[in-house]
Amino acid sequence: MASWPPLALALGAALAMTTLVWVASLVKRDASIIDVFWGPGFAVLGFVYFVVAEAHSPRAHLAVGLVTLWGLRLSVYILWRNWGQGEDYRYREMRERNPATFPVRSLLNVFWLQAVLLWAISTPLYQAQRRPDPVSLTPLDILGLALFLVGLAFEAGGDWQLARFKRDPGNKGKVMNRGLWRYTRHPNYFGDALLWWGLFCFAAATPGGWWTVYSPVLMTLLLMRVSGVTLLERRLQQTKPAYREYAERTNAFFPWFPAGGGSDPRSKG
Repeated sequence: MASWPPLALALGAALAMTTLVWVASLVKRDASIIDVFWGPGFAVLGFVYFVVAEAHSPRAHLAVGLVTLWGLRLSVYILWRNWGQGEDYRYREMRERNPATFPVRSLLNVFWLQAVLLWAISTPLYQAQRRPDPVSLTPLDILGLALFLVGLAFEAGGDWQLARFKRDPGNKGKVMNRGLWRYTRHPNYFGDALLWWGLFCFAAATPGGWWTVYSPVLMTLLLMRVSGVTLLERRLQQTKPAYREYAERTNAFFPWFPAGGGSDPRSKG
């Protein structure tokens, strides 16, 4: 079962960090910086649990090391992708609808909401570090490592392939349907969900760790139904007419072979 004082400390840390990022967003007039903080936020909470739990088992080192690797990579990528692009359309539309109350609304509905999500989703990191037993890594830990690495490959590989595609002027107006994107319309989101199932396996390898299963379930639902696939699909359907044809051939989330066999049409939008 959970031990509430360390979890309360982690929640306080998440709220404090996101509040500082919110203040920076007011200065920059750009709420998008919360997206850059999302990955490192998990890394910070991982280290909070590492210090508080004091288990320092191989599993604990592995969990905090992997989440730090993932968080820093994601942060650097988002920072590079968004550099010079201005505020993300989601926050810009919120600002335009409620200019007078946007600062308070953004604090409550964006920054503190993400703090609570950070805290809730991070609990497998706590569970994996609070229990020193079993001392040796188990088959479930090995499965977790495998899931994490495959998920990271999908997320990082998908991001790299899309960035390379967009850099080519000849691809302007086209729909990305190559590499990992041939098998799923959102390999980066699928990878993100998969690696959190891997981190959950570290928690599940400890006595009583199965209670944290809600964490990867929540992350998967967020990516599939809330802030990930659903939101982006709606925008792509509106801005890229050829995307509908691509969507008919290709799974939205879980990778699978495209309908129609081995063809790889280069659709134009």
